[in-house]
Amino acid sequence: MADITRRLGLRHLRSAPTAHIRHHQGGRLRHDGPGLSFWFRPLSATLSEVPVDDRELAVVFHARTADFQDVTVQATVTYRISDPALAAARLDFSVDPDTGAWRSAPLEQLSTLLTESAQQHALDLLARTPLATALADGVTAVRERVTEGLAAEPRLPATGLDVVAVRVVAIRPEPEVERALRTPARERVQQDADRATYERRAVAVERERAIAENELASRIELARQEERLVEQRGTNARREAEENAAADAVRAEAEAARTVRIAQAEAEAARAVGEARAAAQTAWLAAHASADAATLHALAATRLAENVPRIESLTLSPDVVTGLLARLGRGSGGAGNAGNAGDGAAEDGGARS
Repeated sequence: MADITRRLGLRHLRSAPTAHIRHHQGGRLRHDGPGLSFWFRPLSATLSEVPVDDRELAVVFHARTADFQDVTVQATVTYRISDPALAAARLDFSVDPDTGAWRSAPLEQLSTLLTESAQQHALDLLARTPLATALADGVTAVRERVTEGLAAEPRLPATGLDVVAVRVVAIRPEPEVERALRTPARERVQQDADRATYERRAVAVERERAIAENELASRIELARQEERLVEQRGTNARREAEENAAADAVRAEAEAARTVRIAQAEAEAARAVGEARAAAQTAWLAAHASADAATLHALAATRLAENVPRIESLTLSPDVVTGLLARLGRGSGGAGNAGNAGDGAAEDGGARS
C-alpha cells in the first residue's frame, strides 16, 4: 500500500518498488511506473496501485477419483502481474487518495480466477484416475496438468497475469479411507518385521546349533584323544612293566648266577680247605704214629699246658713230689705214672689257684 501524506490541501504519494502506480488527472495519464513519488491534488486525481511482485496463492480443494473416492488437493500457485496497465484496465486497482488503500479487492478476484482455473484442470484429471494411482502418481500428474492448463488459459494473459510456478503439496484421501489404505501396508510392514524377527531368531538358533555341534564335536574329539591317551598310558605302563619284569628277570638270573658262582667258589674253597686240613691231619697223624710214646706224652703235656687256664701259684705237697720222683726213677712205666701224677697235681694246682 502506498504511503500518502497531507500538506496544505495537497497530497504526496510514495510507493514501494514492487508497486506500479498509475496517476490520471483530468483523464490524462500523468504518472505511470513502479516506485514513484509525487505530489497530486486529491479532488482531481485518480490513482491505481498494481503489485508487480511474485505472489503465492495457496489452493485447497476437494476432488473425486474414478472410483468415487473424495480426495483433498493442496497446491500452491506462484503468479505475477506482468502487464500492470492491462490488469488495471481489467480489474479495479484504484486506491483512496487520502489513505492509499484499495477501494475494492482486486487480489481476491485474481485468487478466485487462478483457483478456479487450477481446480477445473485438476478435477478433470482426477475424475479419470483411480484412488490408488492418484495417491501414488497424482502429485506429478496434477502439477503437470495444472501447469499446462494455466499456460493455455486465455483469460490469464488477457488480465495481464503470468503463472510462474505450480506446486502440488499433497493429495490426501478421507481419514477413514486413509486408515483403510494404510492397513495393508502396515500389515505388510508388520509381516516383514515379523519375518525379519523370525529370520533373525532362525539365524540365532542355527548359530546356536552350530556352536552346540562344534562343542559336541570338540568334546567327542577330546574324549577320543583321552581314550587314545589312556590306551597309550596303558601301553606305556604295560611296556614299562614288561621292561621292569625283563630287567628283574635278568637281574635275578645274574644274582642267581652270581650266587651259584659264589657258592661254587665257597664249595671249592671249603673243599680245598678240607682237603688241606685232611692232608695236614693225615700228615699230623702220620707224624704221631711214627713218634714214640714219650714224645707223644710230651706233646700232649705241651698241648695241655697251652690249653689250661693261667696258673698264678702252684703248691706241691710232699706226697705228690715223692710219688712223682719215684715214678721218674722207674723209667717209662714210671714216666707214665709220673705223667698221671703230674696231671693230678696240675689239676690240683689249678683248683687251688
